[in-house]
Amino acid sequence: MAKSRFITSVVKSTKSETPQMPWARGTRRAAFIAKRNAQPVLRKSA
Repeated sequence: MAKSRFITSVVKSTKSETPQMPWARGTRRAAFIAKRNAQPVLRKSA
């Protein structure tokens, strides 16, 4: 019975919430990518 309740709650939660898609992450992600691309990594060889 506990397994049945768990599965029922999982199905209910998936119907009520829509997960965020990777392309819809918005301004925070865009700012991070811009910051990462702006500064070239300086590597020193031995």
